[in-house]
Amino acid sequence: MPKDTPRADRAELLITDGWDDYRLIDTGAGRKLERFGNVVLDRPEPQAIWEKSDPGQWKQADAAFEAKEDAEQGAWQYRKGRLGDWSMQVMDLDIRLRATSFRHVGIFPEQIEHWRWMEARIAADRRPLSVLNLFGYTGVASLICARAEAKVTHVDASKKAIAWTRENQAVSGLDDKPIRWICDDAVKFVQRELRRGNTYDAILLDPPRYGRGPNNEVWHLFEMLPGLVSDCTKLLSNKPSFMILTAYAVRLSFLTLHEVMRDHLGARGGEIDSGELVVRDKAGGRRMSTSLYARWVPPGGGA
Repeated sequence: MPKDTPRADRAELLITDGWDDYRLIDTGAGRKLERFGNVVLDRPEPQAIWEKSDPGQWKQADAAFEAKEDAEQGAWQYRKGRLGDWSMQVMDLDIRLRATSFRHVGIFPEQIEHWRWMEARIAADRRPLSVLNLFGYTGVASLICARAEAKVTHVDASKKAIAWTRENQAVSGLDDKPIRWICDDAVKFVQRELRRGNTYDAILLDPPRYGRGPNNEVWHLFEMLPGLVSDCTKLLSNKPSFMILTAYAVRLSFLTLHEVMRDHLGARGGEIDSGELVVRDKAGGRRMSTSLYARWVPPGGGA
């Protein structure tokens, strides 16, 4: 292995304790209790195999999500009446939330460690960056990059998710920011961008384990991630700033993401840090890993 090839010596834990509008209150017995704004939710969490630290706190939940083991979809059990849409503050942005049939509510709070890092990177570059956000979901990362004066292309396969992102843009007062919202299959979009000769200074990938595109295209993380990462590295400009890859697949190790990134970016030098995104619960101080990540910056930091 060349001496300048990036490699992982240890996992980095990017830990959040939450903020005013978000707290992981407690975890245990395969569940997690969280507060989003003024709404408290009880959701499944297979990794929380320990005992609950403060069982009495769980009575405050406004709703609990129930699903069969390993099932993606399920149903909410409302304890204080049905929930409509509600809002929370994230880095001074207003983000709309809602309870979906997939247990999600429109935000992955652990990603705030990436959002803060990206905002600082964009500011440090002191140039107008072009950012590609693939599998962009409800657009929090896109809004933060755009607010930092980056030009953002946001891609997601769901028309509902794209509409949700536009809501977040409007309520956050960012309608004037240069964001392209594109409903498309991520793999096909990247391949078309390569044929067009387009490039980006920064790329974010946050793919699911399984998914379908707008025309029923199939996405399978374990089979298709290496090819997508390879294509994304070809989309990087001649003066790139960063690439971030996140995955929620439990079967993987952070080393898997690191080595995939190293395969396609190692020849460029620079640094890859990798590890896990972690949220610490308030009741017991337990650290709960939610996802794996690998993050690349070019030699000299790219600034």
